[in-house]
Amino acid sequence: MSVTYPTHREADVALRDGSTVHVRPIRPDDEGRLLTLLASLSVDARVLRFFSAGVNLEAIATKDSHVDYEQTFGIVATTGADGRIVGHGAYAVTDGDRAEVGFTIAEDFQGRGLGTILLGHLAEVAATHGIYHFEAIVLPANYRMLGLFRDSGFPIQLHTDPNEIRVELPTSLTEEAIERFEHREQLAVVSAMTHFLRPTSVAVVGASKRKGTVGAAVLRNLLSAGLDGPVYPINPTAKVVQSVLSYPTVEDVPGPVDMAVIAVPSSLVLEVAEQCGRKGVRTLVVLTAGFGEVDGSGRDREKELLRICRANGMRMIGPNCIGVLNTTAGLNATFGPTMPPAGRVAFASQSGALGLAAIQEAKRRGIGISDFVSMGNKSDISGNDLLQYWESASETDVILLYLESFGNPRKFGRIARRVAQSKPIVAIKSGRSSAGARASASHTGALIAASDVTVDALFRQAGVIRADTIDSLFDIATLLAKQPVPMGGRVGIVTNVGGPAILCADTCEAEGLVVPPLSPETTAALKALLPAEASAVNPVDMLAAASADQYRQAIEMVAADPGIDAVVAIFIQPLSVQLEDVAREIRAASRNLAGKKPVLAVFMCADQVPGATADQVDVPIFSSPEPAAIALSRAARYGAWKAAPPIPASRPDDIRRDEAAALVATALGRGGGWLEPDEVAALLDCYGLPQAKQRVVSTIQEAAQTADEFGVPIALKGIAPGLLHKTDAGAVKLNLSGKDEVTETALAMSERLAAAGQAPTGYVVQQMVSGGVEMIVGLVQDPSFGPVLACGAGGVTAELIKDVSVRLLPLSEQDVSGMVRELRTYPLLNGYRGASKADVAALEDILRRLGALAEDVPQLAEMDCNPVKVLETGAYIVDARIRVTAVDAPRPLGARR
Repeated sequence: MSVTYPTHREADVALRDGSTVHVRPIRPDDEGRLLTLLASLSVDARVLRFFSAGVNLEAIATKDSHVDYEQTFGIVATTGADGRIVGHGAYAVTDGDRAEVGFTIAEDFQGRGLGTILLGHLAEVAATHGIYHFEAIVLPANYRMLGLFRDSGFPIQLHTDPNEIRVELPTSLTEEAIERFEHREQLAVVSAMTHFLRPTSVAVVGASKRKGTVGAAVLRNLLSAGLDGPVYPINPTAKVVQSVLSYPTVEDVPGPVDMAVIAVPSSLVLEVAEQCGRKGVRTLVVLTAGFGEVDGSGRDREKELLRICRANGMRMIGPNCIGVLNTTAGLNATFGPTMPPAGRVAFASQSGALGLAAIQEAKRRGIGISDFVSMGNKSDISGNDLLQYWESASETDVILLYLESFGNPRKFGRIARRVAQSKPIVAIKSGRSSAGARASASHTGALIAASDVTVDALFRQAGVIRADTIDSLFDIATLLAKQPVPMGGRVGIVTNVGGPAILCADTCEAEGLVVPPLSPETTAALKALLPAEASAVNPVDMLAAASADQYRQAIEMVAADPGIDAVVAIFIQPLSVQLEDVAREIRAASRNLAGKKPVLAVFMCADQVPGATADQVDVPIFSSPEPAAIALSRAARYGAWKAAPPIPASRPDDIRRDEAAALVATALGRGGGWLEPDEVAALLDCYGLPQAKQRVVSTIQEAAQTADEFGVPIALKGIAPGLLHKTDAGAVKLNLSGKDEVTETALAMSERLAAAGQAPTGYVVQQMVSGGVEMIVGLVQDPSFGPVLACGAGGVTAELIKDVSVRLLPLSEQDVSGMVRELRTYPLLNGYRGASKADVAALEDILRRLGALAEDVPQLAEMDCNPVKVLETGAYIVDARIRVTAVDAPRPLGARR
C-alpha cells in the first residue's frame, strides 16, 4: 500500500432507526468478513450488484479488501462483537479526477440509511485526493441504488444507455447534501430517544428491596409513575422485589426489554452491558458513577462501556446520571423523590444534583415538565442529540439546558440555531471556556482569554437565551412557557405602589429594555378609569386602593398601546383588595389579549397565588420586580433574534485561496510558527486585506533608500527571531523624517536589540498612516469552538481597555455589523464630540475578509491586526502578526465521537 492506514477516518455513526454502526476504511484482514457479506446476498441481489449471479466472490473480496487508500479506497460498516461487516462501499479511479463507485449493503440493514452514509464518507475521502466526480453503472431494476443516489442530496445526472443507467455526481458536499445528512442524523436521534422516553418495557438492573438505595428508588418510581408496559426488577438474590417478580439477569427476562436502567457497582456495569447486548436491549440508562469523572481507569472503563454499546447497536445515557422521565408516558426512571407536573417544558442537565433540585423547583413554581434527561458524562447521548429530539417533539414548547461542557460547540451552534427558530432554548453554562485556560502570545488571544466570551458569542449567534442562575433559568422558562415571546423591548408598567414600579423601570432600562411614554389616547383612557390622584403616565400608578377590575382594564389599555410590547403588573396587597381577585383579573386580561403581548405579574406579598396549579397559572408570577424585568429582557432579545434571521456574510470575490494555501503549506513545511513579515503581507494580500504601504528590507542602507522612496513620515520596525511585542522591546519608531533619521534610528535600534539578545535580521519600512481611529482585529483558533474572531479598541492600550466584541464563524451580516456597534468605544468611530465619522463600512469589510481567511485556512492559530487605522475614507492594517500550526484532519461526516 502506498500510504498508511487512515485511522482518522474511523467513526461511529447513527442509522435512521437510532442504532449505530462503526464505519472505517477496509483492511486486508477484512477479506473473510467481506466474503461473508457477499455470500449472504440473494441471487437477485448479486445480479443487481455485479450484473451476474455467477461472479467469483472470492476474487472480488480479495481485490476489494486490498486497496491503496488513494487510487482505490474501500470503507466498511461493522457491528457486533465479532465485527460483522454489514455494508461496503468503494471507489476506483478511472480517469484523472473521476472514479467509479459501488456499494453492497447486507439485506437486514437495507432501508436504514447506511448506503447514503457510506457514499458521504467516500465522497469526503475522494475530494481530499483530487477526485471530483463519481460515476456508477446501475441496472434499471436496481431501484434501491437509484433511490440512494437520488436521496443523497448530491446533484446527480442520469444517462440511460441500453440495459443500464449511468449515474454521475460531484464528490463535493453541497449545502443540500449536508442538510440531508443532518436531517438523517435527526431522524436517528428521534428514533433512539423514543426508546429512552417512551420505552415499551424497562428492566431495572440492581433493583433492591432495601430502602434508601438507588435501585429501590428507581423501581419504586417506575412502578408508581404508571408506565404502559412491564417493569422487570433484576436481582440475582431475590425472587420478588417490591411485590414484583424478579429475575437473576436481564437475559432471564421472558419477554423483550426495550430499556435497561443500570444501578449496580461500577465493577459490574460492563458485564451487565454485555448481557443487555446479548438480550437485544435497545437503550441503557447507566446511573452508576465511577467512570470518566474520577480517574484514568474510570475513563478506560467508560470507553469500554461505550464500545460494548456500539458493538451491540445500543444507545446509552450516562454513565453517572440520575435517570430520565417523561410525564406524558408515565415514565419516571430516576431516583429522585419527586415527579414534576406534566407540562410543555423539557429539561436536560449535565449535573445530577442540580437536576434533582430543578425538578423540585419546577414543582414549586407550577411549571409543567414534558421530559427530563440527566446526561451525566454524555458518553453517547449528548445535549446536541436532545436538542434535535425536542425540536420535533410535539409535547415540548420550551427547552432548558444545564451544561458544564461542550462536546462539539460548533455542532451545538448549528443545531441550536435551527431549533431556536421554532422553540426557545434557555441555558446555563457553568465554568469558563477553554479559551480562558489558554496561554496566548497575541493581544487577540489575551483579550478572548479574559472571560467566557466564546460561550456568550455561541449563544448569541445561535439564539440561545443565557441564564446566570437556576432562579433566572426558571424565571425565563416560566415566562416563555406561559406567554408569547415579546416582539420588542418596550415595556408598560401597571402598579398600585410607586417604589417597586421605579425599581422595575430601572432594571428594564439597565437590561436594555425601554419604558416609553404612553400615547395620548392611552393616557386619556387611563385618566378616565383612575382617580385624579393616580398617575396615567408610564409607569401607571393606580394608587393603593385600585380594584381588581381596574387592574384588568388598565393592563388591557396599556397593552393596546401600539408603542408597548409587554406589560408588567405589580401588586402589593392593601387591606381592602384581595390578592386572589387581582390574580384572577390579571389572568383575564392576559387571556383577552389572545397571545398578542406578554403579561407578567409581580405579587410582592406572596410567592405564588394560593391554590394555583400548573394548568391554571397562565401568567408568570414573580415575588419582586427585578427578576421579572430580567426575564423579560432575555425573552425580548430572543424575540429580536428570531425576528431577524441571520443573513450569511457576503464572501469577497477577489480572493486568491490557492495562493494562500500554498503560502501556509510552505510555512508548515518548516515547522509552522509565526510567519515572517513578508509572508504576513502576502497572505493578507491574498484576501484583499488593505495594508499600509510597506517593504521588508535586510539592511540599514536598504531601509534608508526605501524611506527616501516612500517619502515622509516613516515608521521603522525591527525584525528579530521571537520578537513579538515590538513596541515593548523598543523595536518600533514612528514619524521618522528622511533617510538620515531612518539610518540613525536603525543603528540605535540594532544596538539595543542586539544587547537584549535579539539582533535584528531585517527591518520593515512603512509609510505612516496619519489620523483615524485605532482598532484591533484578530482571531484565535479555539480547539473546541473553532475560529474566534475579535474586534475592539486597538493600539498599545488594547489589553488595558479590554473593549472587545467576539463572534464565532461562520459570520452573518448581523455579526459583522454588531461586532462594531456594540463596542463601548463605537462612538469614536461615529463622530464623537464633533470629530469626523470614520469609514465603518471599510472596517466591516476587513471583518468579512478575515472571516473568509479563517474559514479557508484552519491552520491559522493566532492573528493580530493591531492597529487597524480606520480613516474617514478607508481602513488600513498598520501592523499584523500571524501564527500557523498543523491541524488534525476533520472528523468524518456524521461521526459521533
